[in-house]
Amino acid sequence: MAEGAAEAPAESGGGGDSGASAPERGVAPIKPQYLTTKEQFHEFLEARGQEKPSQETGLDIHGKLYLAPLTTCGNLPFRRICKRFGADVTCGEMAVCTNLLQGQTSEWALLRRHQCEDVFGVQLEGAFPDTMTKCAELLNRTIEVDFVDINVGCPIDLVYKKGGGCALMNRSAKFQQIVRGMNQVLDVPLTVKIRTGVQERVNLAHRLLPELRDWGAALVTLHGRSREQRYTKLADWQYVEQCVTAASPMPLFGNGDILSYEDASRAMQTGVAGIMIARGALLKPWLFTEIKEQRHWDISSSERLAILQDFTRYGLEHWGSDTQGVEKTRRFLLEWLSFLCRYVPVGLLERLPQRINERPPYYLGRDYLETLMASQKAADWIRISEMLLGPVPPNFVFLPKHKANAYK
Repeated sequence: MAEGAAEAPAESGGGGDSGASAPERGVAPIKPQYLTTKEQFHEFLEARGQEKPSQETGLDIHGKLYLAPLTTCGNLPFRRICKRFGADVTCGEMAVCTNLLQGQTSEWALLRRHQCEDVFGVQLEGAFPDTMTKCAELLNRTIEVDFVDINVGCPIDLVYKKGGGCALMNRSAKFQQIVRGMNQVLDVPLTVKIRTGVQERVNLAHRLLPELRDWGAALVTLHGRSREQRYTKLADWQYVEQCVTAASPMPLFGNGDILSYEDASRAMQTGVAGIMIARGALLKPWLFTEIKEQRHWDISSSERLAILQDFTRYGLEHWGSDTQGVEKTRRFLLEWLSFLCRYVPVGLLERLPQRINERPPYYLGRDYLETLMASQKAADWIRISEMLLGPVPPNFVFLPKHKANAYK
């Protein structure tokens, strides 16, 4: 039946002579200059398929302040706080591509965007080209974002041992396939976040940056530390400066140890296209305002409490105002408080600015609330949460996810 259908005569044009023999179904008439062979046709398509079509909208964030994708703490309510204080670019928390492909609701929730996030991207983590490309294709069809970022900076063992995060810096073949594959299926720019390398004294970024540029990355952010180093030493901004040249003309953002407008100014002097702010925003989200206004803000304890009140309000809007939503908001608030306690008010410092690697000593604030906010005890963080969300449930226990802040 199929063959018979295929050989059915073509319909004759209206008004034709029914007695005239109908032309056999065959090749449509094409002007000779456009004719080619089957082999040349497919060669042309294959060659052009390797090229990324020009994007209607690029990613022009030169000189902008970029809030880093922060696992756990970089949630939507926190990003709203940072937007209010002047963050220009925001990015969702790291999402694991296999979890997204499996349809895990909690993972898809990480991709939600608030209407105030005018320049917003999502960050994916994965170790294999097929799953990362499939995930990028899925996101391209289902969500509205301005860019997609690949996480090649995550240092934690759970990710690294599976070949993701920092491990991709040593798996260049897979890394290349991931970047090229994702870039091919996305209609928005693809960006990448990397570290200086895996081992402390073996820098890899300067060699990878030209390759990333050739593979199709629109922008790369470099965290000036290796995986091995973690936060034991300061970020290497001299190396970041060297990498600016290696990346050119692709824009390079720098990241690491920015806690004041002076830190930001020094970072920009390295020639980076912009700066990404991570821990600095957790310690003081008003850092974005300080940088834009080039000043130190001696923010009062009552102003800081008002910020926390806004966060809880945003949290209840985002996670719900039922019992489960309240407790989820509380958990994320406590995670954030485990960082906020490290901020030392400007008016109490003998020397400005505070350095991000300096742990605050025990001190008495200018009022009770300022002293309470400086406490490194989880019990005091819980007390602050009760001021905002009411009493905790019976037998409530909190331990921060970030071991560096796991005070007892």
